[in-house]
Amino acid sequence: VQLQASGGGLVQAGGSLRLSCAASGDTFSRYAMGWFRQAPGEEREFVAGISRSSAWTYYADSVKGRFTISRDNAKNTVSLQMNSLKPEDTAVYHCAADDDMVVRTRPAHYDYWGQGTLVTVSS
Repeated sequence: VQLQASGGGLVQAGGSLRLSCAASGDTFSRYAMGWFRQAPGEEREFVAGISRSSAWTYYADSVKGRFTISRDNAKNTVSLQMNSLKPEDTAVYHCAADDDMVVRTRPAHYDYWGQGTLVTVSS
């Protein structure tokens, strides 16, 4: 499956952004989906994940209550609504697909990755 992330940009602290990831090339609904981020000099970290049917979602503690992940299997898209953004949310955000039923948090579990979209939050 091919993934294309979009929606990043520059926003002031406290603002909002909505990231989208469009999938093509395979049956989107067979994949659990995740969003990861990577700041300069840091390791890639899990942000949020959603199961195949949207029955389960899971968030990193750092974004819980501020970010919301959702998917539309009819449109082959997964989104990340980011509210109350903080400067420490600045990173390149990647969407990823995992051929598994459950939401997993380790990057090594994910089979396919999008190219990433940059989110910059100014203070």
